Amino acid sequence: MTVDLTGQNILVTGASRGIGAAIARSVGGAGARVAVHYRADRSGAEVVRDAVGGDSTVFQADLGNMTEAEELFRAVVSSFGRVDGVVNNAGIALRTSPEASTEEWAATWDHTLDVNLKSLALLSHLAVKHFREIEGGRLVNIASRAAFRGDTKEYIAYAASKGGVVALTRSIARAYGKDGIRAFIVAPGFTRTDMARAFTDEDGERHALDDIALEALTEPGDIAPIVTLLCSGLADHATGCTIDVNAGSYVH
Repeated sequence: MTVDLTGQNILVTGASRGIGAAIARSVGGAGARVAVHYRADRSGAEVVRDAVGGDSTVFQADLGNMTEAEELFRAVVSSFGRVDGVVNNAGIALRTSPEASTEEWAATWDHTLDVNLKSLALLSHLAVKHFREIEGGRLVNIASRAAFRGDTKEYIAYAASKGGVVALTRSIARAYGKDGIRAFIVAPGFTRTDMARAFTDEDGERHALDDIALEALTEPGDIAPIVTLLCSGLADHATGCTIDVNAGSYVH
């Protein structure tokens, strides 16, 4: 089986490092032109863009800001002419003590939901409108096993935001399938990324390893091929599905 994305334009958010960078390299390697989104790490995004090659381009936006999220999508459409696929990967995981003040608790929830759910929802909404205009497109939203099994007391906001991603994506799949729009969820478990380093620095990598069924932690490159397949059209009848990539740490 050959996965060929030649001629497709795909936006990948949070693509300067980690899972997003691996996805951008993978879809680019399959022939897509990639919009490599970053928030702050322009040099990292440029490294990814150069590795992808072609006419791939970097785009900056702070997805904690709805205005910037909308401007991002419009900039990609303006630059590329059309967008055939969107991979909403960007996200944050903020640790909050159960003993935090109400002000600190609320600030954590607001920022987590802004980045992980509200901007993702807006980008999904804009993608759906665009896909209807061009008669089809594919949306891949990166959730988490935490959406299904929950998370620790310090990361309840993270789990809740990812649960919203699941409900949103399934709703899009059900509502817009007749418009040629396919929507998928990929739910990683603990993955070796910079975002996960805060956990391993505090609790140690052994703790994460003891929580999975395999002998090694999941790497970003373990997730990217699945996303590339979903973008290709070869799995369109799986629209609305969740694909777990969590090394057997949660099976549902």
